[in-house]
Amino acid sequence: MAESVYQVVELIGSSSDSWEDAARNAVREAAKVYQDLRVAEVTEMDVLIEDGNIIAFRTKLRLSYKSTNA
Repeated sequence: MAESVYQVVELIGSSSDSWEDAARNAVREAAKVYQDLRVAEVTEMDVLIEDGNIIAFRTKLRLSYKSTNA
């Protein structure tokens, strides 16, 4: 069996609609830069508030992808 090495990056996605959309946005943008994405782990969620209203949902992810440099 071939051995594999994975790298992990931390990303923050945002959305005006939901934490789920924020995560999707982060993964979609990461897919433009990193190849062979594997797993995304949600590590934190928060919201931005302005004048007492939520204006953005933010989701922090740890995203793993298969390393080609190992």
